Amino acid sequence: MSTRTRSSLLALLTTSLMLLAWGISPSATAEPATSVSYPTTATATRYTGLAFDTCTAPTAAQMTAWKASPYRAVGVYIGGANRTCAQPQLTAAWVTAVARMGWRIVPVYMGLQAPCTFRPNAQKISPSLAASQGTSQAADAITKAKALGLLPGSAIYGDMEHYDASNASCRTTVLAFLSAWTKELHRQGYVSAVYAHISSGALHLSQVYGSTAYARPDAVWIARWDLSSALTGWAGIPNEQWATGQRAKQYRGDHAETYGGVRLNIDNDRFDAPVATVAYPWTVTSTTPLNARRAPSSSAAVATSYAPHSVVQVICQAPGTKVGTTSVWNKLSNGTYVTDYYVSTPSNTTYTAPIPRCGYPYQTTTSLSRRSGPSTSYGVLGTLPTGALAWVACQGPGSKVGTTAVWDRLTDGSWVSDYYVANPSNTTYSGPAPRC
Repeated sequence: MSTRTRSSLLALLTTSLMLLAWGISPSATAEPATSVSYPTTATATRYTGLAFDTCTAPTAAQMTAWKASPYRAVGVYIGGANRTCAQPQLTAAWVTAVARMGWRIVPVYMGLQAPCTFRPNAQKISPSLAASQGTSQAADAITKAKALGLLPGSAIYGDMEHYDASNASCRTTVLAFLSAWTKELHRQGYVSAVYAHISSGALHLSQVYGSTAYARPDAVWIARWDLSSALTGWAGIPNEQWATGQRAKQYRGDHAETYGGVRLNIDNDRFDAPVATVAYPWTVTSTTPLNARRAPSSSAAVATSYAPHSVVQVICQAPGTKVGTTSVWNKLSNGTYVTDYYVSTPSNTTYTAPIPRCGYPYQTTTSLSRRSGPSTSYGVLGTLPTGALAWVACQGPGSKVGTTAVWDRLTDGSWVSDYYVANPSNTTYSGPAPRC
């Protein structure tokens, strides 16, 4: 049982009366909002904008030419028993090169399909093994992702192609498979996402959105080729579900487009959702060894140091104590932080694209108010619906809610009580988010 459910009934009832007075409902059980076990080396990456996907990953030269396109993210098939296209370009070196161009990567795993799939000749889920196969498929997807340099905190999209939505036993099999997929990705520190048709897989996930029988994926990418890129107003899927940087849509199927003199066959997509996290190599510019610290602060403990002109692998940027002309710190792939002032990023005063801001998304366990400070006395700025992602930047002390006085500052600057965020603890701080 989750620590989130271990309080005595009397204590829960007492705190519930207080919480209801604040307009907050009691905490949920582990499912559907299972926690993500992010390691210290993790961060998540959110992409908002147009994307394309194609069966075979383009060459680096083609991706360079397509910088003239309106797209800034590309979907690539990283593995799976039903992946049909060869991937001669898809290597860790390709990922690094394409990421340095400014592209976001959307990893797709084409694993086992529904027993009632419409996809011919597909390898299918065995109904009696649905959960164990979901777990093993997620583990294999993570292995494939790591081989490409897609780091913990990355979202991996399990591709569940269209199937017969009227088949009840098939529906149950798919949901059990995807629940296990989500739990294994979360266990290993990855964000769970699913690509599915709006009239089958996505619809069924929506129907069990609040069910305690299934773990809910963090994001959904629907297929509906209606030429509308809207991320709301989806038939059968309420806007309150997957509402905060958790949606993508494939709105046009296979066709050809040309940019920079390069013609590719693609599908069109729009994203506001988590994608892959990668490392960006930059050079140390200091004349003496650069200290890497445990937190984004010049007073934090030193973990190691880097010689002048050595290369560091930056995964995200975060605010911290000011050094020279900047308060930006770089989180490295080993989980330590270095000031950006002594790194060869283009700016030594502010953040550098395409490096993402550091953030750790967890689902909310109930509808939750975003506030202007870490207390229920601060003004309400908005609401995160149940199951929304709280993109946590750091944690700090505040007024006690339920069993914890920890509050989460989100990447948008607002605050939420940690009691209703599905991270590993609802009594104390949870790594890897630093203290605010």
